[in-house]
Amino acid sequence: MKPPFKNDDTQLKREVDRVIAERREAGLEGLVGGLECVIVNTEPYRQEAAVLEFLETTGLEYRETYEDEAFVTCVLKQEGGADFLVRSRKNGGNPFLEVNHAPKTEHLPNTRLETFVFKCPQLERYVEIQKQRGVAFMTDEVVKTDQYHFIQTVPSKYTSNSLGFIQWVSGEEGQYRCHGNRVLSWEFEKPDWPHLSDIYELDHVATRVRAEERDMAIVEFMELTNYSFDFAIYVDFLNSITSVARLSHEDYAQVFTSGIEPFTDLESSGPTEKFIANYGTRVHHLAFRTENIGAVYAGLKARGMEFLLELVGSPEEGLQQTFSAPFENTLLVNEYILRYGDFDGFFTKSNVTLLTKATEKQ
Repeated sequence: MKPPFKNDDTQLKREVDRVIAERREAGLEGLVGGLECVIVNTEPYRQEAAVLEFLETTGLEYRETYEDEAFVTCVLKQEGGADFLVRSRKNGGNPFLEVNHAPKTEHLPNTRLETFVFKCPQLERYVEIQKQRGVAFMTDEVVKTDQYHFIQTVPSKYTSNSLGFIQWVSGEEGQYRCHGNRVLSWEFEKPDWPHLSDIYELDHVATRVRAEERDMAIVEFMELTNYSFDFAIYVDFLNSITSVARLSHEDYAQVFTSGIEPFTDLESSGPTEKFIANYGTRVHHLAFRTENIGAVYAGLKARGMEFLLELVGSPEEGLQQTFSAPFENTLLVNEYILRYGDFDGFFTKSNVTLLTKATEKQ
């Protein structure tokens, strides 16, 4: 009789070594850089409200809105961090529609953080290599515009996310509006609230994946980027693992949260597997680097933000964090995170435990 499935890092670490060796042999090492932007799709009637949510709860600032044949796109930016493209589709053909159907997401069938877009200065070479390795993209060829060249993968069967790859060609990096796109006269005012100036760039994003697919999700991400698995924190009594992949210790990190053991039922499987049962595999939270986190927490709370838990951690522990409640227009949670100057880690097990447990409230 086959023993029940249970995660540990043994097989994953063997796979990590294999992937790194194969990346080098294939000529992929060094072809993919850091995160350029994330694409958040919303229902058309909620798009403006979603933009306001980001403006009122992060350091992001509004730049412009434009439309092409397929999308209405709002561009949000922050110095030193990944851009946010908040979009809605103008017509059908949503390739994420199937993965968006879950008990607590059916009312927003087009809403999710869909795509992570990474810089790729030699895009044609990258695509040629990856096609030979069997990678499936949404378009047969690279999409070429006067500003950039771009391609993205089909949604992952493990994460339900897509990865995009962009090569800037105009000399004006970060300009997403192309020739022929129509500028729309949408206007948004960034609130002049002091606490927002202490919320900085995207630190990491966490996707929730099924226990039995955790290794495959991380390996797939490594095969498509130049990131590598760094470490994992196990919280046994909550049946949860937080796994971190990094390009370097200075760059944005990609996080995968899964169960140690697979889902059995809503009562006993733990908050991570319970989230997937209710929401499907998807991004759970966006973590923003924060200074003066006590004042930020108080300021956001005074402006009506609800939280899944109070601030956890302390200056003595080197780290403080909190989770917002999920936003109604994107289903995303914001994390605010402060690492104190002499803290040389990424997370602490005590904070991970408290944050994971707080998501039971979802």
